Amino acid sequence: MIEARDISVAIGGRRIVSHVDFTARPGEVSTIVGPNGSGKTTLLKALTGELAYTGTVTLNGRDLASMKPVEAATLRAVLPQSTALSFPFTVREIVRLGLIGGRSGVLPGEDARLPERALARVDLDGFAGRFYQELSGGEQQRVQLARVLCQVWAPVLEGRPRYLFLDEPVSSLDVKHQLIIMNIARDFARRGGGVVAILHDLNLTAMYADRIFVLSRGQLAAAGSPTDVLNDELIEKVFDCRLKVCALPSGNTPFVLPQSAA
Repeated sequence: MIEARDISVAIGGRRIVSHVDFTARPGEVSTIVGPNGSGKTTLLKALTGELAYTGTVTLNGRDLASMKPVEAATLRAVLPQSTALSFPFTVREIVRLGLIGGRSGVLPGEDARLPERALARVDLDGFAGRFYQELSGGEQQRVQLARVLCQVWAPVLEGRPRYLFLDEPVSSLDVKHQLIIMNIARDFARRGGGVVAILHDLNLTAMYADRIFVLSRGQLAAAGSPTDVLNDELIEKVFDCRLKVCALPSGNTPFVLPQSAA
C-alpha cells in the first residue's frame, strides 16, 4: 500500500501542494484529477520521491525517504508526462532501460524477450528496430510505457505488490490506444499491483478508477469512488465550468458532459 500523510511541496518558495493525504491500495486503480495547475504532477513526484516534500510517504510499510533509489525502483515504476531524448536510440534500446532500472520478475532467461512482449502489449509489435525519434508523439508515449512495464512486469514480486505511476498516460493517444493503455493499468491492478494515474478525461476516470482524488489549488477537494466524487456541484466548482454528470443506461458508471451539450 502507498500511504501519504500531510504532504506539502514548495517550489521556489511557492506552495504547490498543501497538506494532502493520499492512499493507494494494491488491486486498485487510483486516479488524480483536477484542472491545470492544481498540483497533480507535483503530488505524483512527491509520492515517487522525485521531489522533496514535508510529511510522510510509505511504500508497503517502508518510509520512502529511507529507501535507496535502486530499492524503490524494484517496487515502483514511473511514466513521466513527457520524455525528451537527443540521441538516436532504437525502440528496443529504450524499452530495455526498464530492465536495467528494476526487476522484471520473469523467470531467468526470459528477460531477453521481454522488450518485444512489452511492445506487443502496447500495440507496437514490430517496432523494436525503429528509431525512437522517428515515431509520432503517441507512439513514443507507448514506447515509454513499454519501458516502464519491463521494470515491474510482475505486479507482485516476492509477495510484495508493486506500483505503476502514470502521469497523463493517454494524453497523446487516439481512442483505441487510450482504451488499450487503461486496460493494461486495470489488468496490472487485477493481478495484485497498484496503479496511480493522472487523468484529464473524467469519463475514462469514471470507467477505470476504483478511487478518485480531486485536487484544486494544491489541496485535496474530494476523494472516493467515481459515484461518490463525480457530482455536478463538486465538478463544476473544481473545474470552474458548467458540467452535467449523468449515468450510463447499462449501469451506474457516471459520465460527464459540458452543460451546453447535456
